[in-house]
Amino acid sequence: MKLPKSLRTIAATAAIVTMSAGSAIAEFPERTIELIHPWGPGNAMSVSQLIAKAMGEELGVDMPVISTPGAAGTKGQKTAMSRPADGYTVFDGYVAPLVLQPILGNADWTFSDFKPLNAAVSNAFAIGGRVDETRWSNFEEMMEYGRANPGELRYSSGSRNNLPHMVIAKVLQSYGVVAQNIPYTQDGNAVKDLKSGVLDFSFINVGNYIQDKPAFNIMLVLSELPGAKASYDGAPSIADLDIDLGLSGLAPMGWTWWIVHKDTPDDVTEKLRSAMSAAMQRPDVRGAIEKVGFVPLEWDHSQYEEVVGPVLDQLSAMGNALKWEEEELKKLN
Repeated sequence: MKLPKSLRTIAATAAIVTMSAGSAIAEFPERTIELIHPWGPGNAMSVSQLIAKAMGEELGVDMPVISTPGAAGTKGQKTAMSRPADGYTVFDGYVAPLVLQPILGNADWTFSDFKPLNAAVSNAFAIGGRVDETRWSNFEEMMEYGRANPGELRYSSGSRNNLPHMVIAKVLQSYGVVAQNIPYTQDGNAVKDLKSGVLDFSFINVGNYIQDKPAFNIMLVLSELPGAKASYDGAPSIADLDIDLGLSGLAPMGWTWWIVHKDTPDDVTEKLRSAMSAAMQRPDVRGAIEKVGFVPLEWDHSQYEEVVGPVLDQLSAMGNALKWEEEELKKLN
């Protein structure tokens, strides 16, 4: 039976809409994809730009990195979450906004609220001292000094209650060493005071180390991953200690796992995953990442829960170490 003209028009229009929708999905991406980066310019952003450029080349579109710092990384996360779930916004999911800030009660999401693409990079922290130090020559000897002189050691993690502070406090707690954390608004000022003797040891990031290797005695790399040890030219790491610090995997370091909105279509997500995987396997990209001391990570989206989940548990334990440090210092006053 022949349909009335009005119904034929409706059916034709519906078919065109359906075909157009299918074509739009099939042709993803048709325009620029933005990567929202939660920090200001620096080594971390430079590494993200390297990966995004290669990923954009795989997809055939530009992929600029948009620096959106503020609120310990949560401003960038909220910006990304406010965008449409169409695959044209990817978030550079660093540990601070993705896992740490929710633990501290400063964000209302969990890492499970997003779709993962792939792991990107890690940047290990280290505990460094002066090369002309005479009271100790290595980390274990410094811990012996700290136990014998409670509250005398002075160190900096940059700002208080950040990830490096949590990691160092957990290490000190494991050794029963009470030390004073001196806050700084800029890492460079802490490094200057370390060199001049105001501080006994300090959090040293890969950028600090690469810029002035002769100035530091790297006593402990705060990661057991081989790539992290290599970033500090083979300095001792937590894997070399006789004591179990309860720190493993990605927990004691900075890292990023690129993610998208949970409602992003599966086929769009798969295209992004494939492009990122291809970009991360390129020798030129890996070489450029390693040159600045960061470590390319090998995990893909299927390992997101098993890798990131333990970070949540370990960061909670590190938060308890901060409370321990504060209570022990009060006892000494």
